[in-house]
Amino acid sequence: MTPEERFAGIVAALLTEPGVTPPQAGSSFGSNGMKVSGKLFAMLTSGKLVLKLPRARVDALIGAGQGTRFDPRKNGRVMKEWISLEPASDEDWLSLAREALAFLTPKR
Repeated sequence: MTPEERFAGIVAALLTEPGVTPPQAGSSFGSNGMKVSGKLFAMLTSGKLVLKLPRARVDALIGAGQGTRFDPRKNGRVMKEWISLEPASDEDWLSLAREALAFLTPKR
């Protein structure tokens, strides 16, 4: 399965969640990603799944060799709460996307 097909499965699975919006056409940062209440939480970039998660969770995943910090400008200025997962990662992309959604879902 290609990364695009995997991401399409995530989109289909999470669109039923309250406040979740699908990727939009465009070239601005995050336009190709999923949002919850207007906040970006998951996107596919260069075939890699990029997710916003708590910093400690990102640290743990990186420590386990499952990804790298996301560097959107490719200039070494990484984002501490964002992880970039290779298509070959052992992690379940949908489960991690659910974690990212929960991380950004407004608490009631």
